[in-house]
Amino acid sequence: MPTCLSSVSDRESQANWVSKLTKSYYQDDQQAKFMHLQAEVDSLLQQLENLKHQRLADTETSQEE
Repeated sequence: MPTCLSSVSDRESQANWVSKLTKSYYQDDQQAKFMHLQAEVDSLLQQLENLKHQRLADTETSQEE
């Protein structure tokens, strides 16, 4: 399993796999906390991806001028 994922969709696939794997190992309250943290990570990764795209677009715009 890669330690650095290339996209949010890769992260979502891993998250689904981890979710299925952990259901039998965590109590309900622990699993709820885990899922919340996982959602936060996904949100932050999406924000980073959006910033990356925005910076690339800004760079392309400034190079055209």
